[in-house]
Amino acid sequence: MKQHSASLPSFDFDAFADAFDTERRARGLSWFEFADDLWDQSSELNTQRPDDNCLCGGAVSRLSARGATSCQYALFMLRWLGRAPEDFLTDPAIDVGDTRLPEAGPESRLRWDLGELYAALNDRRQQLALTWAELAEVLGCTPNRLTNLRTARLADLELVMRVTQWIGRPAAAFIHPAAW
Repeated sequence: MKQHSASLPSFDFDAFADAFDTERRARGLSWFEFADDLWDQSSELNTQRPDDNCLCGGAVSRLSARGATSCQYALFMLRWLGRAPEDFLTDPAIDVGDTRLPEAGPESRLRWDLGELYAALNDRRQQLALTWAELAEVLGCTPNRLTNLRTARLADLELVMRVTQWIGRPAAAFIHPAAW
């Protein structure tokens, strides 16, 4: 039986943005101080990788207006909040078990392993004998957006959360501390 996109929960980006903005204001941080705080979570890694692009306060401040972000970028805010992406799903969210994000120290950043997510999605798709087109219809996207996960470095958070819910696994199963 196919589960359609309409019956899958959505990632409530407004609630997510409100959560980090409320906490930012409670801590008395400007947007640029907030961006620095996010970046400093990986202070040792940043020292080892001085050519990495730091977070821009202006870009972070515009996230609410955009109403979306990549799954990789969202990890900075989720880590800072100490919350899992599942905390921001609309009902009916599927109980996927322990959703806590992995611990990451100052020597690492949290990163989605999209290739691993693709493999789990493809396994489940094959178990159910679905084509990529059929699965894309279920998940409310194009087949290319799903097959591109195999080699993608970035994907939108809304899509990866629909995928994790559809396969019935926590996002944390595909998120790892990375030190490069």
